[in-house]
Amino acid sequence: MRDYILLAIVLLLLVAAAIRYVFQIHTERTEDAYVDGNAVQVTSQISGTVIAILADDTDHIESGSVLVRLNPVDQEVQFERASAALAKATRAARGQYHDADQLQAEVDQRRNDVEKAKADLGRRTLALPEGAVSREEISHAQDAYRNAQAALEASRQALAQRQAVVDGTTLRTNPDVLSAAANVRDAYIARVRTQILAPVSGTVTKRSAQVGERISPGSSLMSVVPLDALWVTANFKESQLEDLRIGQPVELTADAYGGDVTYHGKIVGVDAGTGSAFALLPPQNATGNWIKVTQRVPVRITLDPREIAPHPLRIGLSMRVIVDTHDRSGSVLRRGTSTPSAYETRVFDAELKNANDVVDTIIRKNEGGSPRSSNAPAMRQEMRDAS
Repeated sequence: MRDYILLAIVLLLLVAAAIRYVFQIHTERTEDAYVDGNAVQVTSQISGTVIAILADDTDHIESGSVLVRLNPVDQEVQFERASAALAKATRAARGQYHDADQLQAEVDQRRNDVEKAKADLGRRTLALPEGAVSREEISHAQDAYRNAQAALEASRQALAQRQAVVDGTTLRTNPDVLSAAANVRDAYIARVRTQILAPVSGTVTKRSAQVGERISPGSSLMSVVPLDALWVTANFKESQLEDLRIGQPVELTADAYGGDVTYHGKIVGVDAGTGSAFALLPPQNATGNWIKVTQRVPVRITLDPREIAPHPLRIGLSMRVIVDTHDRSGSVLRRGTSTPSAYETRVFDAELKNANDVVDTIIRKNEGGSPRSSNAPAMRQEMRDAS
């Protein structure tokens, strides 16, 4: 009887081993896998002194939230100076167009003077044979005609000089106005950038900024990690890569939750080299003593955000990975790129638009009733296109 029991146990073990083998022959596993994600750096675009820090490590913030404030005094003064310069340039441009109109009227007047002097000279010349006028009067009339011509030419040259400045432009596309407007935009944007915004939503980590610290452009103040956009980097042995394909389903468990929580994902890419190949000091195998070491290749696996929400993960957590390799019809190498929208921020899009609105307001207050500033909406669009 005991022999039958032992035989049954052996048979059960063999069946279990066979089932395990059949199951594992179409899977690849690794425990050398870790959660990965984007650690988005929060940096300053201008230099300044930190006066307030509005978020700290472990805080969750939304995209566009103010994280750090810099002392805005210098930027406020620069903005006021640039605004005054734009107002002055606008009024000066108005004066240039009025000068051009005035010189045009003067040319018309000089042209009439030339016609009048020419007519006077003609009448006196006709009356000379009859003795009605003297030769001295003829000489004076000729001088007056030549002087009128010279005055007309001088007015034409003055008009040409003024038109060289204003021709082909309106008040809003005048080069001096455009230059001053660009300075206002620079000053306005610098003033706006004294409030440093969160580029993405996520959890704050690695805060290094301190109140009173003097920072320069590009200084890293903290990082923001979007915990709803994580992936897993699984390092498979080179001998496990043969059956791996893009798109194969993956089951994952995290040491943080044990086997009670299972995540599902898929392979989206295999790295271009082994981990050691891209190390700071890559191995040099051309030596006398060589020992073969099994290499590992990083494989990127996406996660379902709906599964992450109830059981959040953190960057660096250990994962167990099981890849189902039944379907091997997928590509070995990835074709195409990732979705661009996953790696962009729109929090800075309004900076230039708001700056343009400020420029438009300053010009409208100083352009007056200049005939060159009519059709204001079209002129404003012209100004934006030119800038």
